[in-house]
Amino acid sequence: MSDLHLLTVTELVARLTSGACSSVDAVQALIARKQATDGELHAYISLDEADALAQAQVADARRAGGDSAPLLGVPVGVKDLINVKGQPCSCGSKLLRPYTSPYDATAVARLREAGAVLCGRLNMDEFGMGSSNENSSYGPAYNPWDTARVPGGSSGGSAAAVAAESAFVCLGSDTGGSIRQPASFCGCVGLKPSYGRISRFGLTAYASSLDQIGSLSKSVADAATMLQVMAGWDERDSTSLDLEVPDYAAAMQQDLTGLKLGFPQAFFVEGIDPDVADAVNAAVEHCRELGAEIIDVQMPHIKYAVAAYYVVATAEASTNLARFDGVRYGDRREGGNPEQLASCTRAAGFGMEVKRRIILGTYVLSSGYYDAYYLRAQKVRSLIRKDFEQAFAQCDAILSPVAPTAAYPQGAKLADPLQMYLGDICTVPVNLAGLCGLSVPCGFTSEDMPVGLQIIGPAMGEEMLFRVGHQYEQATDWHTRRPGIGGAA
Repeated sequence: MSDLHLLTVTELVARLTSGACSSVDAVQALIARKQATDGELHAYISLDEADALAQAQVADARRAGGDSAPLLGVPVGVKDLINVKGQPCSCGSKLLRPYTSPYDATAVARLREAGAVLCGRLNMDEFGMGSSNENSSYGPAYNPWDTARVPGGSSGGSAAAVAAESAFVCLGSDTGGSIRQPASFCGCVGLKPSYGRISRFGLTAYASSLDQIGSLSKSVADAATMLQVMAGWDERDSTSLDLEVPDYAAAMQQDLTGLKLGFPQAFFVEGIDPDVADAVNAAVEHCRELGAEIIDVQMPHIKYAVAAYYVVATAEASTNLARFDGVRYGDRREGGNPEQLASCTRAAGFGMEVKRRIILGTYVLSSGYYDAYYLRAQKVRSLIRKDFEQAFAQCDAILSPVAPTAAYPQGAKLADPLQMYLGDICTVPVNLAGLCGLSVPCGFTSEDMPVGLQIIGPAMGEEMLFRVGHQYEQATDWHTRRPGIGGAA
């Protein structure tokens, strides 16, 4: 059973179904792999081994009783801002370290119903605010391809664990690229579903009009399986949509013949790494060879996306994080009156990047600046959404880089947050428009760091992502390459 950690979710389910292994075997393999790699990676914040094994035993008993739930016995890691009953949910912050969740997020509840074993809290940038995982109060996670480099963020721990095969699959969240960018940096598959496709109930809010739960996985098929289980309307989330969930597995099997794929040059920003550009261009040509027609589409307002995003997102963060005041959740620092209590608690509990974004968000919402910044950013958001609508009138999906660079060295951008923000140029437009996006491995740089191809679909168009992504994945071998960390084969 020494090779169990190498399996995709699809392969593991096949073994569990055939009786070739048990869920306990799978969890034990995961624990052993974590012990072999996490001293270098710091991908996990915590893993309750006894609880994971107990859940696995229950799953094995269910299977012995004839249960055939789709994820029965499959271990799933969870980013540390998604609530799992009885587990900590610190959001990577000192302020919430004392907090244990009393309930399951809807996405987690659906995974639990499908038989998944919820095990492990994955490292992340505090409250999802960061692109490198260097803003975690627990310390950074590291990239398994080169531990001197960042794994991306904010779902950096999830991406690093999947790439290093110390997790079969992980939940992440994506507010401006926090699933897709670390997936690109670590060489795994990252899915950001459409806004409203998965309930946000139980996801600790950063920016409520942008946040979405998704997955980091070893294959497109695994991403489709996870979405199939988690998607659907939830009465506890007024933004979730009551729409039929398509058969994603069936959509994957269709080839690319006759598809029109847009390829906007607007995503090839000044300063893009030539190795990244070459890898993405080669991937686009490969899609052409697979039968797709590649067409140019114009997206003139993409260049304003980062500026609009960092106004909208910080404004919503300023409001959402006001609840962490030392009275109801987590840590508490005493003060002479309620104002001092909140001030002292927040000053001690929040990290520098969270404070920076709260201050910026409060400023753009303040009297005299609301129209100049927040209202104008929302107008730009509408223009970006219109760019996508016009593009999708001409094509079925859009191809682009995930990020302008591959993973960069630890500390390279910490002193200049603006440079880190600019790295989000290819991902934030998708969130601003409420669309779905998928990152799939498409090559390596000259320094042997992974590069991701971003596939963007229309709202509720995830089946198109899986169709394009799976067909490209199966025609290439980038997704089969593994980092050498922990004695990997």
